[in-house]
Amino acid sequence: MIDKIKGYIAEAEAFTTQNKEELEAFRIKYLGKKGILNDFFAEFKNVAKEQKKEFGQVVNNLKKTAEEKVATLQEAMESKEETKGIYGDLTRPGEPFTVGSRHPISVIKNQIIDIFANIGFNVSEGPEIEDDWHNFTALNLPEYHPARDMQDTFFIQTNPDVLLRTHTSSVQVRYMEDNKPPIRTISPGRVFRNEAISARSHCIFHQIEGLYVDENVSFADLKQTLLYFTKEMFGKSKIRLRPSYFPFTEPSAEIDIYWGLKTETDYRITKGTGWLEIGGCGMVDPNVLKNCGIDETKYNGFAFGMGVERIAMLQYQIGDIRMFYENDVRFLEQFKSSI
Repeated sequence: MIDKIKGYIAEAEAFTTQNKEELEAFRIKYLGKKGILNDFFAEFKNVAKEQKKEFGQVVNNLKKTAEEKVATLQEAMESKEETKGIYGDLTRPGEPFTVGSRHPISVIKNQIIDIFANIGFNVSEGPEIEDDWHNFTALNLPEYHPARDMQDTFFIQTNPDVLLRTHTSSVQVRYMEDNKPPIRTISPGRVFRNEAISARSHCIFHQIEGLYVDENVSFADLKQTLLYFTKEMFGKSKIRLRPSYFPFTEPSAEIDIYWGLKTETDYRITKGTGWLEIGGCGMVDPNVLKNCGIDETKYNGFAFGMGVERIAMLQYQIGDIRMFYENDVRFLEQFKSSI
């Protein structure tokens, strides 16, 4: 009888299944009311006195083995069901990851920064909320100067001396206050002007302005710097500088590149002339240097500025500046291959 029970123990230890019905049949066979264990317990009274101890130990061992086997297999099945419920069918192909991309404004801005970094320009940044001194007065635009009307400004209502910067020239003022010549820096950033929003203009846009201050800087240095930039950025080797007016530079000029007239788009964006304006420039007014604590009798320099959106619209043939700010995923996904 004891050998028979040991055989059942070995059978229970070897049993395995992943089927609930088979496991339930195993439980009933060993642990049910009419199972093997109940039969052995009922037989206990008929066992010889000298074998009762060993018989009882073997039967308890069979009971323990059967209960542990049922518990172990049930836990394994429940764990498998839980995993499947959370993750689904793990044998199915996974969903592809959505790859993002840089915004076209960031792409163009980084390209411009890299171009000027190759000729020694560092990057300087400043606050978007400015004071009147850094945004206007230090740049040769004293209070009530008529040229202030060239830039419709967002003023802070509770403090008329605080405003949203209208250009990144304010960053150049801060940089000149904290650094001594030679200075060679570009200032990229977001600027704000109180203008009507249309396909060609926006109240928020991005600028990159450059500044070079040293001894014996000439207008020829400015032209060669801009020519280098247009070759690297657009592949264009023909530029012209048209006389213009900016309060903080003298003389001042508009920067045009010869875009050409090869396509209908070229005719449209250049209005049939082949020339396209990309920014403004000039020699830094001595008053600006003096306001920033630089000896204007020893040093001079040049400055230039351009709109990032305008260049992005040219490079990607985008006809509406508002598209940059609408966060339309269909528009942004077109730039996934951009750097």
